[in-house]
Amino acid sequence: MSEPWQISTDVLVIGGGPAACWAAVHAREAGAEVVLVDKGYCGTSGATAPSGTGVWYVAPETAARANAKTAREALGGHLADHYWMDRVLDQTYANMNRLAVEGRYPFPVDPGTGEPVRTGVQGPEYMRRMRAWVKRLGVRILDHSPALELLVDAEGVVRGAAGYRRQAEQDYRIIAGAVVLATGGCAFLSRALGTNVDTGDGALMAAEAGARFSGMEFSNAYAIVPKGSTITKTAYYGYATFFHADGRVLEGAGSAKGRSVIARTLLSEPVFAQLDRADAEVQARMRLGQPNFFLQFDRRGIDPFTDRFEVDLLAEGTVRGTGGIDIVDDDCATTVPGLYAAGDAATRERICGGFTGGGSHNSAWAMSSGSWAGRGAAAFARRAGRVDPSAVHGAGRVGLRPETTESVSADEVVSAAQRELIPFEKNYLRHGDRIRPALAELDELWERAARGLGGGTGAERIRARQAAAITAVGRLMYRSTLARKETRGMSKRADHPDLDPAQHHHILSGGLDRVWTSTAAATGLTSAVAS
Repeated sequence: MSEPWQISTDVLVIGGGPAACWAAVHAREAGAEVVLVDKGYCGTSGATAPSGTGVWYVAPETAARANAKTAREALGGHLADHYWMDRVLDQTYANMNRLAVEGRYPFPVDPGTGEPVRTGVQGPEYMRRMRAWVKRLGVRILDHSPALELLVDAEGVVRGAAGYRRQAEQDYRIIAGAVVLATGGCAFLSRALGTNVDTGDGALMAAEAGARFSGMEFSNAYAIVPKGSTITKTAYYGYATFFHADGRVLEGAGSAKGRSVIARTLLSEPVFAQLDRADAEVQARMRLGQPNFFLQFDRRGIDPFTDRFEVDLLAEGTVRGTGGIDIVDDDCATTVPGLYAAGDAATRERICGGFTGGGSHNSAWAMSSGSWAGRGAAAFARRAGRVDPSAVHGAGRVGLRPETTESVSADEVVSAAQRELIPFEKNYLRHGDRIRPALAELDELWERAARGLGGGTGAERIRARQAAAITAVGRLMYRSTLARKETRGMSKRADHPDLDPAQHHHILSGGLDRVWTSTAAATGLTSAVAS
């Protein structure tokens, strides 16, 4: 094998969605030299790029901010932190205003007031503008160049990453003073729109470096979709009535509340929906806000406002869940020196607790945490100085460096992991009697992968690492689920159906061969770090 292509930089950003772009912007503005590597093409890959999304953008008015913070606290099991919510609201407000001016985003104007409407963005245009902004600032972007492992020094400080440049068919090593993981969440290759790159790669790399996770039990988001579709826009189903196969109304079914009713019914019969509660004005706004949602119906000759159509549930995992890499300070540093986390790769519990949906808080968290992580990484890199390339080594193992000659393919591992992680009767309608056997299967699968997964060409190693990452995320998720013996937020346990005040805490987790869990008080960041 030829020597890998190698460069050095101050800050390496891994990812290509909004969190990565905002991290690159702020790291560059802090004076750092920045390289961004993306698994796909920065600006078009990821869950935001193909979607219209709301943003948690609230004017700095006392009453409005107070209402914004309390709106979802009960849904999230009262695990959110007002200090972090205030920070996100402030940073998001500033960033959205910057997006209009420096990012040159064409926000619509309210015809009644003449004021710009900045409570949402169209993903394709948003990410196109972010890519252009990042490039204008002088950030070097390497597209189609997935990172496969972190590079660490003898003290365990993260000093860059190694990966594979698809188009050049070449391995690479990027030596850096600090790294921002903004790789998105993990949707288990469920085919949900835009999530084909969201396979938990950042979580695997962080775990290998010794990072801690938080809230991984809140990783069981499922979106309502038309049967056979990949386009998720669950908010629109707030205007829907749901029906049994025989035409009877499915009582108790809904999008914000009542999704479990849909899930239980789907185990025995089809479920149908009709967006019959949207009036003409709402219908027009819906079509304008998410045109690709309606394209699937138009092609089938279905009017979703007057016709009933069959629906299903599609796993979105940590992309719409709240669990992720734990953060330990205002700069979104992780428990590993030199490593920062942002967006869906990081825990969103600080502002969402145990529940979130699409857009809104997620979008605000991506741009805010990305901003802080980029600035923090730049400051760390400045203190660390340039790194000797000969003093770092790869931290990756499973999917890269098999322990034996025993062979297991990436496709085998992904299929086996999906059987335990995607069925909603296991991951959504949770019960310890189903979770424990699923976890045991994943533990055994991890052992098999450690022995025989990996090697081969660059493309084969990419698939192997994706398979390892999906398995690793699933084990953290189910171990954390079993540690929370109650129903809180999106983690609903049929065998523990009530909320238990004694479990008002965060579930921390980590490890690979042996996954561990512990708890941290839910009284703010300081308590979580001290525990």
